[in-house]
Amino acid sequence: MKKIDSIPTRKIERVAKLVTTGVKVGGNYLKYYGEKAINPSLTKDKLHEENATDIYDGLKELKGSALKVAQMLSMEKNLLPQSYVEKFSLSQFSVPPLSAPLVRKTFKNSFKKYPEEIFDSFTPDSVNAASIGQVHKAEKNGQQLAVKIQYPGVRDSIKTDIALVKPIAVRMFNLQGTSDEYFQEVEDKLTEETDYQLELQQSEAVRMACSQIEGLQFPKYYPEYSSDRIITMDWMRGQHLSEFCTTETDAQKRQRVGQTLWNFYMYQIHALRKFHADPHPGNFLVDTDGQLIAIDFGCMKQIPSSFYKPYFEISSPDVLNDAFKFKNKLIELEILKTTDSPAEEKFFTELFHELLTLFTQPIQHEEFDFSDASFQQKIAQLSEKFTQDKNLRKMNGNRGSKHFIYVNRTFFGLYSLMFDIGARVRINDFEKYLKA
Repeated sequence: MKKIDSIPTRKIERVAKLVTTGVKVGGNYLKYYGEKAINPSLTKDKLHEENATDIYDGLKELKGSALKVAQMLSMEKNLLPQSYVEKFSLSQFSVPPLSAPLVRKTFKNSFKKYPEEIFDSFTPDSVNAASIGQVHKAEKNGQQLAVKIQYPGVRDSIKTDIALVKPIAVRMFNLQGTSDEYFQEVEDKLTEETDYQLELQQSEAVRMACSQIEGLQFPKYYPEYSSDRIITMDWMRGQHLSEFCTTETDAQKRQRVGQTLWNFYMYQIHALRKFHADPHPGNFLVDTDGQLIAIDFGCMKQIPSSFYKPYFEISSPDVLNDAFKFKNKLIELEILKTTDSPAEEKFFTELFHELLTLFTQPIQHEEFDFSDASFQQKIAQLSEKFTQDKNLRKMNGNRGSKHFIYVNRTFFGLYSLMFDIGARVRINDFEKYLKA
């Protein structure tokens, strides 16, 4: 795989890369319509494949928050054509790595030493590379270690990327009025992900708080070999969760992993009120004994009580089946606004009732089977319905608490992982750890 020696961080450089990518995509469309004129039966499969490749190639050179977008989109299996999902999934742990000289320079800047001066052995080539950093294998005093190194310039490019995306998002989602708090929430979380000292603290806190959950493991972290751009932890052996989902044929093992993953998230959300908000396969391994290993805690979300309470109350049958209570919770969650017209109030009340009635189905049962194809199909159909809804595009999309962004992202990501595992889980099984 091609290695990179630098990452564009200045606005003009990143804009130029995006423009170049846009030109390539435009060329793909021209070619497609030219071929379509000759062959009317031509499908868009090849077009999607070429566009996905060109867009991903552009994003992987930018890295950072730009590539993070591809990582998040790879989890949206119901919104994107399969070509995009497959290509963007590479951003989870397989992108072009930094060159060895750049890695050594990063170490020198952080520790005033090169990696070979710190560790007994250090692999110059990365083992995995994702959106914000890449992982190298090292050894110290007989202990095998994973050393994650942040790409230089990633933190500096976040404000630029948000500034580039903001006008597009405002127009795409029709965000009328001020929407700064949404973009600030995303910027703050992305910035936190580039602070490896914070990640080390969060990782240790989660490890200590969730150590009693059966079937769950965490690496040990080493502050003495870590900095704000480098983090060192135990080397953990296992398959990436995506590989496990594709190859594992032992149904009982899949059940155990699925139940562990569900318990892990429910315990964080309901007991800790702070949770891992980046659920994608690249952040989890499964060892040969079927133990789930959580390895990345750069993105954590704290839920304030003012949001937690109405968020989970609105999904209860008592509220869903009571129009007055349901409306009040929508107001409390800032989904309905005092400035809404009667038409807007009716539209968004019906929309969110339909959405919540479907998405909260798992938590309405004692057990739920995530391998149920009909549930996945209903979600896909509802996503398609909202995507095609012309009235939704006209309505003011500037609504809902900023906390929805990462809470909903977490639940959508968790559902996606549970679908891939295909496990039948006991929904409230995590409660046994509340009494521990």
